[in-house]
Amino acid sequence: MQKIILSILTVFVFSALVQAQSYEGTITYDKKKNQALLIDYSYSTEAVENAFIQKMDKLGYKPKEEKGIFNKDKGFIVFKNALITDISTDRMDYIIKVEKKGKKDNTSVLYVIMNKSDQNALNQMDAIGLDRAKSFINSMLPDVEAADLELQIKAQEDVLAKAEKKLKGLKDDQTSLEKKLADNKTDQDNTQKDIDNQRQTLGALQGRRKGTL
Repeated sequence: MQKIILSILTVFVFSALVQAQSYEGTITYDKKKNQALLIDYSYSTEAVENAFIQKMDKLGYKPKEEKGIFNKDKGFIVFKNALITDISTDRMDYIIKVEKKGKKDNTSVLYVIMNKSDQNALNQMDAIGLDRAKSFINSMLPDVEAADLELQIKAQEDVLAKAEKKLKGLKDDQTSLEKKLADNKTDQDNTQKDIDNQRQTLGALQGRRKGTL
């Protein structure tokens, strides 16, 4: 039994390690195919994108997003002239894009292009430099998990706020209905008094009619 449990845990740990490993690939940017580092995450594209942006923000770099209806590079995020000492002592442009990997699952793939002097830096890196770049990307899993947690918290806050708004609306409706009921009761009482007065008046008139017959 212990061996089975150990085997299952080993599979889970191995799967997590495999998932957190970056690999080399290509992606089209600036009208040409670029060498890039890729890594897959079992998290939403928003969580992965937020994680990278927040990581770069801590290093002091703001993103510039490619926009525009006719912009073929729409969706790419660029960090110009950034210095990430964990990767290199040289400043580079870090260009990322996050895409949904599968239609049915929640897996995302992060693409990272590194340009130096408008040239793809990955093509010029030696094995040590490439390992440093991969290690930096591999280390991002905790950042992605934290970003995903923040999205979950925000989503739950929205759900709570919506429920609280609904409750407030129901209470407001109750207050309005109770006021209407109170006003209705007052109207009933006043109408009943009026009916009693009118009935007395009618009775008096009828009494006078009988008296004249």
